[in-house]
Amino acid sequence: MARNVNIDLGGLFERAASQFRGLNPNEPGQWPPLPKAAAWAAAAAAVVLLGWFVIVSSANDELQLERDREPALKAEFRNKLGQAVNLTELRKQKLQVQEYVTQLERQLPGKAEMDALLSDINQAGLGRGLQFELFRPGQVEVKDYYAELPIAIKVSGRYHDVGAFAADVANLSRIVTLQNLTITQVPRDTSGLLAMEATARTYRYLDPTEVEERRKAASAPKKKGGGK
Repeated sequence: MARNVNIDLGGLFERAASQFRGLNPNEPGQWPPLPKAAAWAAAAAAVVLLGWFVIVSSANDELQLERDREPALKAEFRNKLGQAVNLTELRKQKLQVQEYVTQLERQLPGKAEMDALLSDINQAGLGRGLQFELFRPGQVEVKDYYAELPIAIKVSGRYHDVGAFAADVANLSRIVTLQNLTITQVPRDTSGLLAMEATARTYRYLDPTEVEERRKAASAPKKKGGGK
């Protein structure tokens, strides 16, 4: 036997709506069940939505950051790929550069050989018949991996002998350069003698002890600054 069930929807809505009337926002604990449930549902939805937007925003920032890095990574990949393809050739070039540097270092005298080099410069002038009026080594200037020794020189002699002396200095087995070179006629001389003034610079490599001392001296201010 079937029964007819009549549901008064209007009455249900009216009773539900009546629970939302006259609510005191300062005392949510005293609200009827339906407003409480609705408030909890709204709060939960707000928390979920806020968390979702925060997560999505953070993920979007990370995605954009990775997109910005993409061109640089591609360029780095192409560069490394080219190096990998030419690795054998690059290794050969490295060996060639190392051999060239070794050859240059051999042209620099050591600390113990400087006296012999100064003697070679002096003998180059005397061998051309020049008169040394000044031959004065200056203060050694220490660089990162080598040291420079300036030598103030003044010689007098005939034109061709002065030129030959400059050529002899350039052809020494060690590196010597002539800088600030001036040539003038010797005063009150009728034989055509010339006077040449110049700064000869020669170079030597630093021995391991000097390199270590320079490294310690460079690192000392950093350690002092770090301790403050």
